[in-house]
Amino acid sequence: MRIKKLLGAFAVVLAVTVGATGCGSRPGAAAPSGSADAAGALVGISMPTQTSERWIADGKNVSESVAKLGYKADLQYANDDIPTQVSQIENMLTKGAKALIIAAIDGTTLTDVLAKAKEQNVKVIAYDRLINGTPNVDFYTTFDNYTVGVQQATSLLTGLGLMDASGKKVDGKGPFNVELFAGSPDDNNANFFWTGAMDTLKPFMDAGTIKVPSGQTKFEQAAILRWQAPVAQKRMEDILTAAYSSGKKLDGVLSPYDGLSIGIISALTSTGGYSKGSLPVVTGQDAEKGSVKSIIAGEQYSTIFKDTRKLGEQAVKMVDAVLKGQQPETNDTETYNNKVKVVPAYLLKSVIITKDNYKPELIDSGYYTDADIK
Repeated sequence: MRIKKLLGAFAVVLAVTVGATGCGSRPGAAAPSGSADAAGALVGISMPTQTSERWIADGKNVSESVAKLGYKADLQYANDDIPTQVSQIENMLTKGAKALIIAAIDGTTLTDVLAKAKEQNVKVIAYDRLINGTPNVDFYTTFDNYTVGVQQATSLLTGLGLMDASGKKVDGKGPFNVELFAGSPDDNNANFFWTGAMDTLKPFMDAGTIKVPSGQTKFEQAAILRWQAPVAQKRMEDILTAAYSSGKKLDGVLSPYDGLSIGIISALTSTGGYSKGSLPVVTGQDAEKGSVKSIIAGEQYSTIFKDTRKLGEQAVKMVDAVLKGQQPETNDTETYNNKVKVVPAYLLKSVIITKDNYKPELIDSGYYTDADIK
C-alpha cells in the first residue's frame, strides 16, 4: 500500500510539472498577450532629421508621451542619412526594443532591418510616412494626406480669388500664372499631397484659368528630393530665369512644405525682383514658426496645420496597445497599400491656416505662444 501511495503522489507531481511546462513560453516564442513584459519596455523612436523644427518637436513629444506611460524611450535622429537610420534601428533592436515608431527617410529602404524586428516579435508603427515594400510594418498613423493636398490647392485658389474660404468656386478673373512644387519622391506622402492638389487644380488648368508657363506639370519635374529648401530655391530661380525673364508676372506657387516655401520666397525676392509686400500667393505645410511669422507679415499666404501633438498621441496609443496584446484603433484599412500589404491606419484631420485664422488655431489651442511667432 505504501508503495502504491508513493507512486500515486509521484504521478500527480509529474502531471502538474508537465502541465506547467505546457502552459509556459517556449524559447523563442512570443510572450503571452498582455503579459507583464510590457511594463517598462523599451520603445525605439526613429525620426528622420533635425533640420526641420517639425521633426524635433515630434520626437520630443513622442518620447515624453512614451515615458509618461512607464515605458523607456530611445529617441534617435538620422539627419536625412539612410544608412544612419538603418544602423540606429538595428541598435534599438540590439538594446531589446519591444516596439518601434519610425518616421522613415526613405520608405523603401528598411526591408532588411524590419525583417530582424519581425524575428524578434517587435511591433512596428509607421509614423506619418508609410514604410513601403515590406510586410513587417504593423500599423500606420498619419494625417489624411490626400486631403492635405486638396487643402494646399484650395488655399492657392482662394488666394488667387478663384474660390472662397469654404472652398466654393467663384468667378475669378484669370488667367493666372502658377508654378508647381512637389515633395521628396522617396516620401510616400509626397505623392498623396501632389495627387490631391492636382485633382483640385486640374479643372482650372483645363479651362485655361490657371497656366503653368514653365510647362513643368509632372510630379517628377516638380519633386524636391529630401524636401531641401536650397534645392527648391534653385529650381524657382531657374524657372524665373527661363519662363519669366520677359516680364511675365507669376501669380501663385503651389508649395507642399513650409521649408520649401521659405526657399521659394527667397528666390522670388532675389531673382524674381518681387517685394515682400507684393509676392505671389505661396502655400505651405506644417505651420512652422518661420512660415507663420511670414504669413502674419503678409508674405507667405497659407500653410497646412497638422497638429503633431495628436499624431504623437495616436502613435503612442498604438504602441501601448500592441505591447499589452491589444488591437490599436484604426479608421482606414483600405488606402495605404505599401506594395506588399494594406497597412491599417489611423488618419487625423488638418486645417488650412492663413492670416485670418492663425490665432484661434495655433495660439488659442496652445500649439504656440504669442512669443513663439513674434
